[in-house]
Amino acid sequence: MLDLKAIRTDPEPFRLALKKRNAPTAPIDEIVQIDADWRKLKKEADELKSARNKLSMEINAAKKAGQNVKPIITKTGELSDRIKALDIELSLSDQKMESILLNVPNVPHESVPHGKDEHDNKEVRRVGTPKKDYLDIKPHYELFPKLLDFERGVKLSGSRFTVMWGALARLERAIANYMLQTHVMHGYTEVAVPYMVGTKALTGTGQLPKFAGDLYKVENNDLWLIPTAEVPLTNLHAGEVLEETALPLRYCSLTPCFRSEAGNYQKDIKGLIRQHQFMKVELVKFCLPENSFDELEMLTKDAERILSGLGLPYRTRVLCTGDMGFSSAKTYDVEVWLPSQDTYREISSCSNCTDFQARRAQIKFRRDGKNEFVHTLNGSGLAVGRTLVAILENFQDASGVAIPKPLQDFMGAERIDF
Repeated sequence: MLDLKAIRTDPEPFRLALKKRNAPTAPIDEIVQIDADWRKLKKEADELKSARNKLSMEINAAKKAGQNVKPIITKTGELSDRIKALDIELSLSDQKMESILLNVPNVPHESVPHGKDEHDNKEVRRVGTPKKDYLDIKPHYELFPKLLDFERGVKLSGSRFTVMWGALARLERAIANYMLQTHVMHGYTEVAVPYMVGTKALTGTGQLPKFAGDLYKVENNDLWLIPTAEVPLTNLHAGEVLEETALPLRYCSLTPCFRSEAGNYQKDIKGLIRQHQFMKVELVKFCLPENSFDELEMLTKDAERILSGLGLPYRTRVLCTGDMGFSSAKTYDVEVWLPSQDTYREISSCSNCTDFQARRAQIKFRRDGKNEFVHTLNGSGLAVGRTLVAILENFQDASGVAIPKPLQDFMGAERIDF
């Protein structure tokens, strides 16, 4: 959520920010007008309440003096009626303001490149040499038909669900264990969180109300399946005031993620790239405002560390203003090389949400006796299924798939043979 006081002081930078995101600027004009009307109503209400208090004192004085207090009581009643009407108008105004603010995206950081869509994203680094012998490489979904069971996934749950057997199930578990162990070794606290959260939690991180169509709602309950562990991890400190000395806080969590993929009906139908349910290790940070962009660089390197450790080629790109997520002020996408597709595919998005989520979820810290909003960051560290896909395609040979050395102890094997 944006800072209403900052918009009131100078709305123009916010209009320019929305233009850079290719978003309509009308909400800023609405916010300015609603705020002006609210303050006018509030001033009238406060003045009337002050006048009513004076009349109450006059009534007491008149009673003591034995005077007729009926006219004063009548006038007091008239003021009370008007105050009640104003309070209703103010409450409706607050609701309208909140509804607008909840649907306005975050402001891009000045370092974010201006652009229209993903074609304007800027590459910042590339690591490893992509495998180019395409004729010898099969896509992951053709390698182990007995172990990667799409038919039974459909039978159980419908399209975009998959059953994995034996060695592939162990490989998925090995990848997740390696990710968690690596992140814990580099300062993250592992957290086990619920896989369902309430509306308030999803509103706090920005998925609601705008993206309800991308989520799974539990019928007859105020519960939703999590689209990412970012939601429960960030909301661990909702409504809290943290100590300055406790920051930064760094959390990691392995969870299933549930997404309807409503806007991607025909995209990546085959294989594991775009599933309704998938495993992911998520990284979340709470930090001081002045350190958050340095923390974003470190967060991105933490995600990249997994790919480097596994020997997978990747590139990292900073997203342009037109391709950023709703809550983000700056985002890096880390993309792994997939030989069968002859391209890099996103395996992690690392974002600094500045104080946008903290305002929505009321997450603050105490400094010099005053409360300030923390900055929140999140990133995949990594998507487990896409990492498995990358391993199957990048480490293929004529007789099977070699398991990267860091996974062999977790896996209990060096290869998966055909």
